[in-house]
Amino acid sequence: MTLATLRLDIVSAEKEIFSGEVEMVFVTGEMGELGITPGHSQLLTTLRPGFVRIISKNKEEEVIYISGGMLEVQPYIATVLADTAIHAAEIDIAAAQAAKEQAEKALAGKVSAMEIAKATVELAEAAAQIRAIQQLKNKARIK
Repeated sequence: MTLATLRLDIVSAEKEIFSGEVEMVFVTGEMGELGITPGHSQLLTTLRPGFVRIISKNKEEEVIYISGGMLEVQPYIATVLADTAIHAAEIDIAAAQAAKEQAEKALAGKVSAMEIAKATVELAEAAAQIRAIQQLKNKARIK
C-alpha cells in the first residue's frame, strides 16, 4: 500500500465483495454523503441503503449496492460491513422496479406502524438498487 491509496474491504454476511487498494470511496452514511480518501480521520458510522462508489488507483470506477450496514475508517483502511452487498452490474433492474412498485402499494394500504415501517424499508432498498444501476449506466455513458 502506498500513502496515495486506501485499503478498502467490503464484506456482507454471505461473502467478501471487494478487497483492494483505492484512491477514493463514496458512501451514504446516516448523516449524509461521505467521501473517504487516504489519510481520512477515524470514523465509525451506520450506512443507509444505497451504493458504494469506488475509484480505483487506476482511475476506474466500480459501483456496489448495499442494503445498509456499518463503515469503519482508519487513516489508510476502510471497512464496509454490509447486510447485503451486490455489484451493481448483477442487479436485476426489472426485479428492483417490481419490488419498488410492490413496496409503494404496500405502503399505501397499511395502517399499523409495523407494516408501514416494513414497507418503508423495502421501498428504500428497492430505490437504492435502482440508483446503483443508474449510477453504473451514467458511468458507462461518460466513458
